[in-house]
Amino acid sequence: MNGLWLVGALLAQAPQASGGTPEGETKVETRADLSTSADAQDVGQGLPVLTFQEALKEAEAKNTDWKQAQARLDQAHEAGNKAWAGYLPNLSVAGTYTRNSNQVEIELPGVGTIPIQKYNQFGARAQVTQALIAPTLWSGIKAAYQSEKVAELNTENLRREILFGVAQAYYGAAALREAARVQQQQLDLNKAREHDAEVRFKAGASPKIAMLRAQIDLSKAEQDVQRATNAYLAAKSGLATLLAREPDFEVVQPQTPAAPEGDEESLVKTAQTERADLLAAEETTALTRTQHTGAWLAFLPTLGATGQYLWSNSAGFSGTATSWNIVLGLNWTLWDGGLRESGLRETSARIVESDAALEGLRLKTRDEVRQALLELGSARANKVKAAQAAGLAKENLALVHASVQAGAGTYLDEEDATTQLISSELAVVSETLNESLAVLKVAKAAGTFK
Repeated sequence: MNGLWLVGALLAQAPQASGGTPEGETKVETRADLSTSADAQDVGQGLPVLTFQEALKEAEAKNTDWKQAQARLDQAHEAGNKAWAGYLPNLSVAGTYTRNSNQVEIELPGVGTIPIQKYNQFGARAQVTQALIAPTLWSGIKAAYQSEKVAELNTENLRREILFGVAQAYYGAAALREAARVQQQQLDLNKAREHDAEVRFKAGASPKIAMLRAQIDLSKAEQDVQRATNAYLAAKSGLATLLAREPDFEVVQPQTPAAPEGDEESLVKTAQTERADLLAAEETTALTRTQHTGAWLAFLPTLGATGQYLWSNSAGFSGTATSWNIVLGLNWTLWDGGLRESGLRETSARIVESDAALEGLRLKTRDEVRQALLELGSARANKVKAAQAAGLAKENLALVHASVQAGAGTYLDEEDATTQLISSELAVVSETLNESLAVLKVAKAAGTFK
């Protein structure tokens, strides 16, 4: 889930100033005053709570992308076995049946009649082959294990990406739930104000326009609550999809995570040893060099051995039904049309490519750490200012309400003060979310989000 979108959704829910209020008594309820009534009407009431840590555990157990990645890793782990298969003994057996048109026999002095060819001829063969010297297999086996390591690191990186997405989604859903609660407070205020305006109008203490404005504000507050509730439910549905379950749970506001300690340089050094994508890129460069070595080894000869055991119901000239043989074979390709030279040039280009990719990822890592630290600094400063603004807005509302009670203020003054309070409290929710997401980004950039 995009953190910036969530922040925009929160800010979009800030109510706009509209209308005035009748002078006279109006009950002023602060956020603390409204906590009980808001919670009583909270969305998802009665659903079991899914904590932040439980969400991460469920993601590791149920996320479909993670299950696919694990299956691909299991496939990658077979690379070493396949590479070794070329160097381990190969045993095969075969049987034959031949129907001949003629039977051939010969007479040998002192031996008698020997069947050279029978009408129904059976044969069997058992063969063992073993590579003795196979230079290309040496590098192939090493490259297979390196490719398994790359697959493991890429899978670990994907696991962290999935959990990072779940963490963002959870914090975002919790922030939108808090925003819905703030909007509920606004609705409660407008209900009280609308009731007061209606009573004063019926008593002839205020004009009808004051009651109409209060009713308009109430209608708008109801729309804002519905909008905020739907935004929260949509965020919770997105989180549930990541967890491969139904959104039959409630989220709670988790604490702001602790940011990794250290300055930019120390975090970059940490990233070089902790980030799975960086380690995978380093292992990939080593793999390309192994493949290049294999291209050179392809110029060397290979030596293998083959052993056979034969049986036939036709004895042949040897006079025996069984025989065996061992063959040593040396193969040296002197010219293959330039295929090996092409392989050398190709692997050389891959080395250049992987080195450039690794260097680019290192530069990107440094930039991500720097950007994340800057974003975290801004988020923390904005959160402090938002909290201060919320405190001032609450104090301002109390003063305006007292002024209205004394007949020195108007409905518009109180409505503006209420709007400022609600907007400032939404800003606190937004900046708290920004800080949490910024901390997560720092941890991800430094490789400590595991």
